[in-house]
Amino acid sequence: MNFKRLKDAKLKGKTALVRVDFNVPTDAKGRISDDTRLRAAVPTIKAIQKAGGRVVLLSHFGRPEGKVDPKLSLEFLVPTLVDLLEDEVHFGDQIHEALIDSMAPGDVLLLENTRFHAGETKGDKELAKQYAALGDVYIQDAFSASHRNHVSSAVIAEFLPAYAGLNMERELDHLAQALDVPKKPVMGVVGGAKVSTKIELLSNLVQKLDILAIGGGMANTFLFALGHRVGKSLHEPDFKDTALEIMKSAKKAKCRILLPVDGVAAKEFKADAKHRVVGLDDVKATEMILDAGPETVEGLLDAMDSARTLIWNGPLGAFEMTPFDTSTVEAAKYAAKLAKDGKLIAVAGGGDTVAALNHAGVADDFTFISTAGGAFLEWMEGKPLPGIEILKK
Repeated sequence: MNFKRLKDAKLKGKTALVRVDFNVPTDAKGRISDDTRLRAAVPTIKAIQKAGGRVVLLSHFGRPEGKVDPKLSLEFLVPTLVDLLEDEVHFGDQIHEALIDSMAPGDVLLLENTRFHAGETKGDKELAKQYAALGDVYIQDAFSASHRNHVSSAVIAEFLPAYAGLNMERELDHLAQALDVPKKPVMGVVGGAKVSTKIELLSNLVQKLDILAIGGGMANTFLFALGHRVGKSLHEPDFKDTALEIMKSAKKAKCRILLPVDGVAAKEFKADAKHRVVGLDDVKATEMILDAGPETVEGLLDAMDSARTLIWNGPLGAFEMTPFDTSTVEAAKYAAKLAKDGKLIAVAGGGDTVAALNHAGVADDFTFISTAGGAFLEWMEGKPLPGIEILKK
């Protein structure tokens, strides 16, 4: 992807409005429980400082729905930012040009929650102009917010030159490596509960991949569509025709679909429930498939051996419960080993996916893991993302 990078921006003596994602998780007492998103913004902030620019940080936090909510103020982030940057960080609770007038080159200012303004989520251009009046350039460094046509994540770029921050650059470069200009053959692993939530994703992927492995609850819908008994397993009978159409499209596009050839079934949906390995037509009416079986896993590993690029979204079974995490863990560990050995480019994303790979203990060995949920999925679906479109040359 050809996009405008931070190195292309003239920053000396300029004020950069930087869209970051500081929507951090907090504990019951409102304290930061994971500062990963704050750390991710540090390289861009420091690069702007080094270039002699002023930094104004923009982020949302929670869902205040256009109203000021003290409980969702970003001010509590300042002490942690100070520690991470080892520098002073100012806080501004209003969009006011006087705040910028008092800033010197290298200064950092965190503005209040963008969603305190009703126009933020509506893409209001007047609000965008107010923000734009504070700066000289706009830096989009929050891939996770790039699928929203919100003021702070896209619309400001109508009034200021826009560039990708270093965190955004890294994300886009890895995603391009996975799906835009990948090393072939390209394999996708898509799991999760329902076909209905991933129709566009599956329809797009069969046009771009060489192999698509389908797992999780959604695989049951495909098996049901092919006439197999799935008992009490989670499946969507109303999407039988959709599943068949996706398989038809895959065949036409010469994308090989991998479906489970066996499963692990139980009568109860709970950890360590009594279970057994079942063939496709061996599922009793009282049973539910909660994981892929050993033969299915072997087929997945063989397919990974033949691939050069892997894109993963969604677990293969009920990975939150033992022993129904087995297929996800085994497949994840194998993919991670191939990636670590330089035999596979392995890219993954989506909330459940990140949790599953962390559960398997292999997140650090994948080539790249995107923590962006909705944005990662919409990218995989082939949709244009407003916060990315503004960066294209």
